[in-house]
Amino acid sequence: MRDDFRRLADEIASDIADGRLRPGERLPPQRMYARRRRIAPSTAIRVYGELVRRGLVVGEVGRGTFVRAAPPLPGPALAEAVGNAPVNLELNYPVAEGQSELMVRGLAALARADVFAEATRPAAPDGTPDARRAAAAVLARSGWSPDPDRVLFAGNGRQAIAAAISSLVPPGGRLGVESLTYPLVKTVAEQLGASLVPIALDAEGMRPDALAAAHRRAPLSAVYVQPTLHNPLAVTAGAARRAELAAVLEESGLTAIEDTTWAFLATQAPAPLAAHAPGRTVLVDSLSKRLAPGLTVGYLVTPEGHREALMRALRSGAWTAAGFGLAAATRWSDDGIVAAVAEAKRADAAERHLLVRERLGRFDLSTDPRAYYCWWRLPAPWRAETFVGAAAERGIAVTPGSAFAVGAHPAPDAVRIGLATPPREELARALTTLADLASGPARTGSAGSAGSIEAAGSA
Repeated sequence: MRDDFRRLADEIASDIADGRLRPGERLPPQRMYARRRRIAPSTAIRVYGELVRRGLVVGEVGRGTFVRAAPPLPGPALAEAVGNAPVNLELNYPVAEGQSELMVRGLAALARADVFAEATRPAAPDGTPDARRAAAAVLARSGWSPDPDRVLFAGNGRQAIAAAISSLVPPGGRLGVESLTYPLVKTVAEQLGASLVPIALDAEGMRPDALAAAHRRAPLSAVYVQPTLHNPLAVTAGAARRAELAAVLEESGLTAIEDTTWAFLATQAPAPLAAHAPGRTVLVDSLSKRLAPGLTVGYLVTPEGHREALMRALRSGAWTAAGFGLAAATRWSDDGIVAAVAEAKRADAAERHLLVRERLGRFDLSTDPRAYYCWWRLPAPWRAETFVGAAAERGIAVTPGSAFAVGAHPAPDAVRIGLATPPREELARALTTLADLASGPARTGSAGSAGSIEAAGSA
């Protein structure tokens, strides 16, 4: 039967839902599972692939497939946990006190019938002159400001990234990324048929020598990079490092996609890579973290010669911004609301970072006092997936290192802790619980769960 693999995946999913397979437990190797169920190895691959697609398991190269800590939430994270939902330290959507009231006030002018009619018309990829001017003001920092005529708009940050990759990397092309990268980029690249090439990192992010070497081995089509508050490591490249990366771009003819989504938190960071290599950098950003994910706009600052290709990508992907969202973003920028909310979030991030230092300071962390996340290298013998599972049993969701890892090397035994979503008091309690958990005996995942899969399949 054509959908046999889905039925088998349903059986394993039932084991997970009923607790017969616990978070962090390892599934049997696919070949072993195929022999036990008397199915083709290709069918076993599809079963495990279906479980990954549903978000129920995660594969770690060289280690196996493990039950994930918790299934994905059905929608965006809220400011507070609801009912019995876990303390969510996976999703990272900061909410500043009073931001909703400010944003509503900024929308008042759009309620006039004539203004509303104009705002609800379809928007072009390059928006309006007022929208481009307002966007340039939002994106300006460290003595750099983009030319408004080089600004394009997407519906959100994800769509901005997708348009940039689509315009620069043909199907089957190679996209260089940091060896630990934003998981969304992995998803977008897969959907667009791009092959990811991991580039080595150090304390300032992507290494220029590693980028140049990867391009020499086999030409890259483009490179995606996060020079400011890299997600998940929270490291920031200095001005010299950015100049070195720009030199590699110029020498190799490569174009970079620079993601500055979190850069609004680091007002004193060096000027963006786009300032060092304006002809070789597509800068992407959005209002989702500055303001709110449900009312956002994505930005692209285009290098000369790429504007038309990016506009075509936005149109063909149906990734252009909605007219109302663009009008609202322009109002929020002109009224100072974007700046005010961003400043409040910078203060909030600093206070939450103090909680991290108080409760996790004795552990091996990579973080920054300005960031809304930290990278925690777990103490031995903890493995990332078993720690994630143990945390989930205590009502806390964190992200394993495998979600960020690219390439064939084993995923690091580390987790990313998102700090933005829960109230501070709840965050403090969760961090204390995680510290106590990491200090105790580690639970090791085992292949013993194969029995429950086998039993469920033969019932």
